[in-house]
Amino acid sequence: MNSSITTHVLDTSLGRPAQGVGVTLEMEAGDGWRLIGQGFTDSDGRLLDLVASGHVSEGKYRLRFDTCAYFAGRQIQSFYPIVEIIFHVRDASIHHHVPLLLSPYGYTTYRGS
Repeated sequence: MNSSITTHVLDTSLGRPAQGVGVTLEMEAGDGWRLIGQGFTDSDGRLLDLVASGHVSEGKYRLRFDTCAYFAGRQIQSFYPIVEIIFHVRDASIHHHVPLLLSPYGYTTYRGS
């Protein structure tokens, strides 16, 4: 079962999926963040099971990508050791896909489908 929040990481410097990127998903709770799920991207650069229950509630979420370990494992220096993407879930009934396009010295993201 896919969770209601998924991600996909593409290494644009190689032109292929980024396998083995550590990802955590957290939800804002009070004055901090509560861990919702974590894992590593698969051979296609995807992480489809971040939310064990499959569903989330409305609120503010943070995806954290361990880009330092990913690039270090490939013996590549990088500028951003961690990429954080904070976003709102305003309608918990729909799927939220948050891709990351990654290179050693830059990244971009967008609301996917």
